[in-house]
Amino acid sequence: MKRILITAYAVNPYKGSEDGTAWNWVKQISKYNKVLAITRKNNRPDIEKFEQENPTEVNGNITWIYFDLPVWMRFWKKGGRGALLYFYMWQFFMPAFIKMQKLDFDLAHNLNFHNDWTPSFLWILKKPFVWGPIGHHPEIPKDYLYKKDKNARLGIKNLKWKVKSLFWKFDPFLKICKSKADHIIAINSSVQEVLKVDKAKIALIPAVGTEIVPENLNAYGTKKIFNVLSIGRFVPLKGFDICIRSFAKFVGSLLVDERKNMKLSLVGKGPLLNELKSLAKELEVAENIEFIEWMPRKELEKVYRLSEVFLFPSHEGAGMVVPEALSYGIPVLCFDNCGPGELIDLTCGIRVPYSKYDDTVEEFANNLNKLYKDPDLREKMSRAAYKRTTEHFDWEVKGVLMQNVYEKVLKDVNEPSLSISPELVEG
Repeated sequence: MKRILITAYAVNPYKGSEDGTAWNWVKQISKYNKVLAITRKNNRPDIEKFEQENPTEVNGNITWIYFDLPVWMRFWKKGGRGALLYFYMWQFFMPAFIKMQKLDFDLAHNLNFHNDWTPSFLWILKKPFVWGPIGHHPEIPKDYLYKKDKNARLGIKNLKWKVKSLFWKFDPFLKICKSKADHIIAINSSVQEVLKVDKAKIALIPAVGTEIVPENLNAYGTKKIFNVLSIGRFVPLKGFDICIRSFAKFVGSLLVDERKNMKLSLVGKGPLLNELKSLAKELEVAENIEFIEWMPRKELEKVYRLSEVFLFPSHEGAGMVVPEALSYGIPVLCFDNCGPGELIDLTCGIRVPYSKYDDTVEEFANNLNKLYKDPDLREKMSRAAYKRTTEHFDWEVKGVLMQNVYEKVLKDVNEPSLSISPELVEG
């Protein structure tokens, strides 16, 4: 077995999103290699507790190492505030920490945060170096910003995008990082566009994955309620205003007797909660919409099983909940973008192109109507959704893909090209 050094700033077996994704990546990588996994000290209690309660054969292949900057260098960091600046500093001092620990390894892998505009410094160690999965949220079109406080939100959005652009254009360490990386793992197609590196140096492997559930859990055509599901943080990026407006227009197009059997389940929490509830009342669909507090995945399983369509008009660059929905055989309705739009194909979902705001709402509503009126199409897409999950988003599959990257890089670091089956890496 090779020895792989992994830096994973956020990794936690009890959390979702970035933390949970990193946990699954480390576990998969450890099935083929000895792993030295470096993460922050605040992740230690949960990691040790989980491994003690869930002993597996691969646990012995992982050595967890915990690193933080001195308190005097991070006193200003409070929760998520200052996280990206601290992450930059954490990475900057990482090579010195590794050298002090006298760690022996064959390949260095900077696993997360999953952003492509703050560099890794593992190249300093002069070992084969893999960077990723990395990516970014694309710029939200101005017309799609939630209308309340639009000017303020537009200013914040533009500022964030300008900051990212400055890093992409001017950060000398980022330029060195992408040059020195023997291979880069991209979460979507936009990474190559902003980093402007040779396509042969990038493998397109979405960071998100899921566990496989038994096939065809949904009882096709037997549900009395047509339940539309959406999950995520209630923030502008996720497009929940489009979700509610599209659902309201769809319900409004139905006969009065049909409307009572329509339901939209919104699972999550966030600063827009009250605004979204007000929007539902304004559009007179509050009785058809259920807001559900964020819940663990095991509890969420019941909600997935009761759902017919996953409505996800998010502008983000990925979307962990998309593979989850697909794994339960739920067709996905999303934007035709580099995020959720690249996670599905036309056999298991429908992509809606960006247009004018009102036209987009109309298009989403029309597609909801199409899926509602055609249960045979829903069943066909449902089976295709499950198939896509097993072929693209099963963590076992992702583990094989990453191992292919390692083997190629270790075989010939001077020619970082990669040939992976497009059937496995598509979208």
